[in-house]
Amino acid sequence: MSGFVIEGGKRLHGELQPQGAKNEALQVICAVLLTSEEVTIKNIPEISDVLLLIDILRVLGVSIKKNGKGNYTFCAKDVDPKVLKTEEFKDIAASLRGSVMILGPMLSRFGYGFVPQPGGDKIGRRRLDTHFIGFEKMGAEFIYDSQNNMFEISGKNLKGCYMLLDEASVTGTANLLMASVMAEGITTLYNAACEPYIQQLCKMLISMGANISGVGSNLLTINGVKYLKGCTHTIAPDMIEVGSFIGLAAITKSEITIKDVNYDQLGIIPDQFKRLGINIEKRGNDIFIPQCESYQIESFIDGSIMTIADAPWPGLTPDLLSVFLVVATQAKGSVLIHQKMFESRLFFVDKLIDMGAQIILCDPHRATVIGLNHEHQLKGTTMSSPDIRAGVALLIAALSAKGTSKIYNIEQIDRGYEDISTRLNKIGASIKRVE
Repeated sequence: MSGFVIEGGKRLHGELQPQGAKNEALQVICAVLLTSEEVTIKNIPEISDVLLLIDILRVLGVSIKKNGKGNYTFCAKDVDPKVLKTEEFKDIAASLRGSVMILGPMLSRFGYGFVPQPGGDKIGRRRLDTHFIGFEKMGAEFIYDSQNNMFEISGKNLKGCYMLLDEASVTGTANLLMASVMAEGITTLYNAACEPYIQQLCKMLISMGANISGVGSNLLTINGVKYLKGCTHTIAPDMIEVGSFIGLAAITKSEITIKDVNYDQLGIIPDQFKRLGINIEKRGNDIFIPQCESYQIESFIDGSIMTIADAPWPGLTPDLLSVFLVVATQAKGSVLIHQKMFESRLFFVDKLIDMGAQIILCDPHRATVIGLNHEHQLKGTTMSSPDIRAGVALLIAALSAKGTSKIYNIEQIDRGYEDISTRLNKIGASIKRVE
């Protein structure tokens, strides 16, 4: 097991370049299965989850060529659906939740898909019903082997239809999009997710020849086509990493420029940080966070305590609530953090309390944070990363803390953040990776 040893309390100064978006990468890499032609994808984050998905495609028979850092060309000409039933595929696919998104393209192109129940973060229930109900509405047959935890889907002649999704699932929307692009007739997805990841996937599919309208809204209309061609696609900057860097700058009283952020795709994220009192300056396509000794949480117009809650896009992404919570521990004022979408993501607050934070965990979904206004610095401690997002939040807390902190199980952080210690050390952090 790997770990980080962090010497906290240092002010950082310099520029950070966000990696390509992890969530987009998992979708668009699966989309290469839709065509027998070459697809080149640029700005791929070389993190463990994404590299694992690339290995899964390689097992399926996809030809993969690395052109340079983050630049890969895929060719799914020789994919063999029979590989789905092999032990090699089952073993590798079971370790990645994102592997479920091969089902849509495999069903669309080959009429068959099969995956073991995928793994991933332990952050509460993450249902897959939306995916399979949608496949069934298009005429596919779904079989769940509960004894072996296997999902199987088959259907040679998918038919377009109207679907009102029971939840605005990002992965569910992506899977159904990829299943419907070559289905016969028109498919309508209502209550579809409309995150930038989905918009980027739509952009890629359209460049491959798909007919999709309503991009950016929760009502997508897909007119099926006979085949898709190859394309070149560039993954957008990771808005979760951008938000993490904003929080890092504020809590460590640092001056940081975050480069090439695609500001217009950040949605409500900058304004939500401003509600914590953080000064954010937009400079072209960059974000500049000036050094600031304190930041004060706003209150609502009627004077009631500020609440920051997650919601489907264009609401605040749940992947950043852990960072907001950590940043609030050193703000002036109090805030209620309400994690609506997952019931286990706030359980890491006990580690922050050990560091001296004043947090009341109201229930699995809500935590009240009483800011210390930097008057009582967090203190270093030893902890373990429970999931990707809580892991980077704990790293941010450790960088602001007095003394030495140790974080174990950093494989979780590696799943979502590429070479994070090296990048932060270049702007003044002290993070040592140990085995």
